[in-house]
Amino acid sequence: MGGTRRSIGVVGLGAWQLGADWGHVSDDDALTILGTAVDAGVSLIDTADVYGDGRSERLIGRFLRERSGTQLTVATKMGRRVAQEPQAYSLHNFRQWNDRSRENLGVSTLDLVQLHCPPTEVYHTDAVFDALDTLVQEGRIAAYGVSVETCDEALAAIARPGVASVQIILNALRLKPLERVLPAAAAAGVGIIARVPLASGLLSGRYDENTTFPADDHRTYNRHGEAFDVGETFSGVDFATGLAAARRLSALVGENATLAQFALRWIIDQPGVSVVIPGARNPAQAEANAAAAALAPLDKATLDEVNEIYDELIRPQIHHRW
Repeated sequence: MGGTRRSIGVVGLGAWQLGADWGHVSDDDALTILGTAVDAGVSLIDTADVYGDGRSERLIGRFLRERSGTQLTVATKMGRRVAQEPQAYSLHNFRQWNDRSRENLGVSTLDLVQLHCPPTEVYHTDAVFDALDTLVQEGRIAAYGVSVETCDEALAAIARPGVASVQIILNALRLKPLERVLPAAAAAGVGIIARVPLASGLLSGRYDENTTFPADDHRTYNRHGEAFDVGETFSGVDFATGLAAARRLSALVGENATLAQFALRWIIDQPGVSVVIPGARNPAQAEANAAAAALAPLDKATLDEVNEIYDELIRPQIHHRW
């Protein structure tokens, strides 16, 4: 995967839901999900220090202790536990945040640390990347990357020589990264981590106009960007339009796959993608997500139809935004 020089499976596990913001997941259930995912072939887990204020990291740390010897890459993120001001992204704060994540995960060196969707100015600040280089030199982290909101932020990060990976929203309802970001990353040897692959569940095929979500689920409280970037919830697509697109996409799914697996396979088939990180709220979801890696690649006609659905329903609404 890019500058990390690690070999990983194409389907990982996003661990946001193990911390918070997706309804409650118990400790036992979280550990079972982690175990099921790893047993199904997942070799990268993505988390962040802000997920449940460290709960996700601590659960992963407990799993690592209980399953010692398991070959895993754990990618975490830092920066969202403080006010989003560029000056907060300093070496002093990085060391403090790093100490906390290493303690949560129970490791001396973090495999991959990503800046967690920082203010745009951060991507253009030399001192920030000098500080990240220092963390590598000190042995605190093995590699670093960024998690971005926009394609322009991704391109700015890819231009930095020390950046090993870029995490970006990429799914059948968010095609803009295909235009410039993925080609630029491939040319620079930078890994691409595709997040929000199922558009917050829209591409699971389980929802309809009557679906409601718990009050502590971001799909309830962040539909208009009340808590963080609205692009993180349903990929920024309004719920009704997303449902319409999902129904159209369902017609393209073969007999031996679900819509969610089809959506994951679509991402895997995009040149330059290193890993896709769907979340899971139960073991069955984790196992089914991992199985998408074994599906046959989608044919050109199917890929073209996905593009047509996007162009008709989604592009006018969000393509210009991120």
